[in-house]
Amino acid sequence: MRKYESAILNTLLDQYERSKSFVGANTHNQSFSKKITDLFPDYADDAQYELFCAVNEQVQELERVSVITVKRRKRGRIETEVISSVSLNLEKLSEAYKLLGRQPKSDRNEEILAILNRYIDSTPLLHNFCTEQIDRIGCNKKPQYSDDLVKLEEILRVLSQIESVDEEVFIRNFSVRVLGDSKALEKIRTAVESILCEYGDYSDREHVLENLNVVSNPGYVYVKGKGLITISGQAIDLGRLDGDLGLSSALLDNIEEVSVYASKVITIENLTTFNTYEDEDALIIYLGGYHNSIRRKLICKIYEQNPDKTYYHYGDIDAGGFGILLDLRAKTGIDFVPLYMDVAILEKYKDFTKKLTDRDRSRLKNLLGGEFDTVIRYMLENDCKLEQEAIVKK
Repeated sequence: MRKYESAILNTLLDQYERSKSFVGANTHNQSFSKKITDLFPDYADDAQYELFCAVNEQVQELERVSVITVKRRKRGRIETEVISSVSLNLEKLSEAYKLLGRQPKSDRNEEILAILNRYIDSTPLLHNFCTEQIDRIGCNKKPQYSDDLVKLEEILRVLSQIESVDEEVFIRNFSVRVLGDSKALEKIRTAVESILCEYGDYSDREHVLENLNVVSNPGYVYVKGKGLITISGQAIDLGRLDGDLGLSSALLDNIEEVSVYASKVITIENLTTFNTYEDEDALIIYLGGYHNSIRRKLICKIYEQNPDKTYYHYGDIDAGGFGILLDLRAKTGIDFVPLYMDVAILEKYKDFTKKLTDRDRSRLKNLLGGEFDTVIRYMLENDCKLEQEAIVKK
């Protein structure tokens, strides 16, 4: 198909596919027209005679096969060859698509819906994502990540499995396991991370895969404070170190004993806070957002050997922070106490709070009916949340 024919038909079909008529929501007959000078501004330029003739010729061909109707300028009652506008013939839609070699949007939507429906019940996160995309199709809006349906299915396949990874795995190995190609996950990584953070309870996009045990390099647990760790017969007194200790995932199985000589064990959500936080009566662990299996393994070992200590979690005062605390309790069986995550802290640091997004409000409302009601209601009423980096605690 020649370029002017293609430009005319594609523009008119785009107009049709964006309309209420496309989804059957229009109660009146709707036409889809374009002024020829909107399509080709030089058409009215007397110096562009070759373009004028070429457009006329190609419009006549589309008119001949009845996929468009044409309105021409008149001199009195006589119609001239000068075109005013072109309109899509809705009775010849299938012919228009065939001429272009273009897939009808309705057919593509059916393919997208089939993919979404295959994964909608796989996980709660995918239920949320797929439901929203199906709703977008119903409203004649473009679903996310629908330009390449092969990649869309790969994204959904990864999401259907990534939240159930129990042991640390390298990203390339996970990619081979799920997609059959060691580099495939890297190509869709940004989309996977975005969906996890937008539709799940994950706030740290930079480390979300790591927190789900899918890592580029071996993971580390960072600890500091009042504790004695024995690894392969060698004892390390954390309290004598000027800083923290990083324990690789490979070392965790070699830890024989962790003795806490303090009254508290504190997990901290964010690295900046972990680096600056000091407590002379605590063993402190960097949680890094959602705890993955290596952090959880160490926490559980510490608890087994030190059940008499009080266990605290210190995180952001937002839906993600409360979600991490609840998840930490559920997956370790330890009754962690929230630390600096209350109304008093919000009031003290009110100048550093941020406003809630619509998604924040929705997630907070879903947490109502539990122990955090007082602080959550305060947050909703005062339109605020607080990142723990804003809190100065030593």
